[in-house]
Amino acid sequence: MSWPRSLALAMVTIVAMACSSVSTVRVQPESLYVGPNLRPIAVVHAQVTSAYFLFIPIPGHVDLDRVVNRMLLSAAKALGADKVVNIQVDITPDDGVWVLRRLFGYRSAEASGVAVVVEDKPVAVPVQPTPAPAPKTP
Repeated sequence: MSWPRSLALAMVTIVAMACSSVSTVRVQPESLYVGPNLRPIAVVHAQVTSAYFLFIPIPGHVDLDRVVNRMLLSAAKALGADKVVNIQVDITPDDGVWVLRRLFGYRSAEASGVAVVVEDKPVAVPVQPTPAPAPKTP
């Protein structure tokens, strides 16, 4: 096998391995406010990228469903979160003039959010007044 062919094979392998990633960072609950009865535990960011060569995706399958449901939410659940709030998403368009990008380009999608634990509301126990002591009779 010639060295240009080996180099091309190595580059394709590297690109295929680095096409998706999930990054997480733990946060202090008092450093972020996300809402009442929600305690933030981490910020999660998921990204997937696919290269295109002559309209053929390498490795392919870039969509928001994969990024949000399969990557972002599952990573948050693995950290012990009940839900993810403040989700922000971005995807390269797939129609219009953006179709020309498939000739020699790439398509990417990313999502990020704050993983939170839902805390129970404190239950207010009604305070019952203590009865007044009975007056002493002689």
